[in-house]
Amino acid sequence: MVRTVPALKGSRRGLLASSAGIAALGILLAACATPSPAPPGPEPAPGSAPRTTGYLPVDGIDVYYEVHGAAREGKAPLVLLHGGLVAIDMSFGGMIPRLAADRQVIAIEQQGHGHTADRSGPLSYDRMAADTVAVLRHLGVGRADVFGYSMGGVTALKLGIQHPDLVRKLVVASAAFDKAGYYPGVLEGIAAMSPDNFAGSGLPEIYASVAPDPGAWTGLVEKVKQLDLQFQGVPPEQIASIAAATLVIVGDSDDVSIAHAARLFELLGGGTPGDHKGLPDAQLTVLPATGHLGVLTERSDAVVATTTAFLDRP
Repeated sequence: MVRTVPALKGSRRGLLASSAGIAALGILLAACATPSPAPPGPEPAPGSAPRTTGYLPVDGIDVYYEVHGAAREGKAPLVLLHGGLVAIDMSFGGMIPRLAADRQVIAIEQQGHGHTADRSGPLSYDRMAADTVAVLRHLGVGRADVFGYSMGGVTALKLGIQHPDLVRKLVVASAAFDKAGYYPGVLEGIAAMSPDNFAGSGLPEIYASVAPDPGAWTGLVEKVKQLDLQFQGVPPEQIASIAAATLVIVGDSDDVSIAHAARLFELLGGGTPGDHKGLPDAQLTVLPATGHLGVLTERSDAVVATTTAFLDRP
């Protein structure tokens, strides 16, 4: 979703901030982006886990992916799903070296994002989930943990619902499973979303530097906008059917309300007196003094620590 102040176009506050995609801009302006990935091939970086990149043909497009580090005995690989309008580096560039220190990390760029070309038709959470599964099957992954942020968080929920055999644990950060989950004003802002809002931000230029079609930026902005506007939500009964233990992360000043994050936590089995009934498989983390953009920037240390502890918990 989007919040925007058109009169301040070009400033950090005035540029769009969207749970589905504008988080990219905040990450960029916070100087947390890292250089764009190089063409496919082995890419060991000094002092970090080796990286392999590649493309997989899926339903008319070549889906880009990265694999960081090697598989570890007793630890499922961790799949990273980025927010809208950005790609792997701007969402997770600063976190991947820490996450990959003791587990394999697989990151995927969704349709129309980063190195992955767009296909005809609208963006769809079901389609993005299917593309993700295709990559994991291609890589021979039988079971994985999944971390999804914003747009990627909804995709992660879809994976937990549709592919329980594939998903061991879920981490859902700053994502709403229906439109009621956003604070007032967020939904109104998305209707004003326009490529013009990004002029001077550097984001269109970063997109053009890696995208198969550098001119597709305008179309991607419109597709992300429509993805938010037309989102019908994920039915609560489907969320309650998720078998994977799930960590829900939200900023206390996120676009997603704390009440909505708590509702997601409860649907997944949380909200019980642990001293009497035992701790649930679901966990809820509320990051203090943190907005939507800050979850992966200012609070990345806390996110990595909380995520690692959750994934390592028996």
